[in-house]
Amino acid sequence: MGPKFNKLAFVVVALALLETSTAWTEHVVGDSLGWVVPPGGATPYSYSTWAANNTFNVTDVLVFNFQSGRHDVAEVTKAAFDACNTTSPITRETNSPVNINLNSAGDHYYISTFNNHCARGQKLAINVTSVPSSQFRHQHCL
Repeated sequence: MGPKFNKLAFVVVALALLETSTAWTEHVVGDSLGWVVPPGGATPYSYSTWAANNTFNVTDVLVFNFQSGRHDVAEVTKAAFDACNTTSPITRETNSPVNINLNSAGDHYYISTFNNHCARGQKLAINVTSVPSSQFRHQHCL
C-alpha cells in the first residue's frame, strides 16, 4: 500500500500546485456600467478610475460587455490611445462580449473606434504585471 499511496499523494500535490499556478481573475470592464461612453463624458466616471481599483496580472481576462453594432473594442498603441486614433488598431472586436486574455506584462491600451466615443471617454489603459513569483515557482515544480 505504500507505493500506491505515494503515487496518489504525488498526484494530489501536483494538481493542487497546478491549480495555484493557473489562477486568474476575470475583470468585467466598467463593472455594471459595461463598455460604453461614460455618462457625462470622461467626467465624473472614467475607465482610468475603474482600472486604478483593479490589479491586472498575466493570465487574467478582461471582459468587455457592450451593445454590438453601437460599440466595439480595439487594442491600440499608446500613441493611438493618446490621440484617439482609430485608423490602425492592433486588434478590433465588434461582437459582445469580448474576452481578452492578458498574456503579456506591461501597458495595454483599449479604445472604441465608433464615432468620437474615445474622445468622449470610452478608452482604457491598464498595466499588467507578471505572474507572482510564488505561482511561477509552483508552475515549474511539476
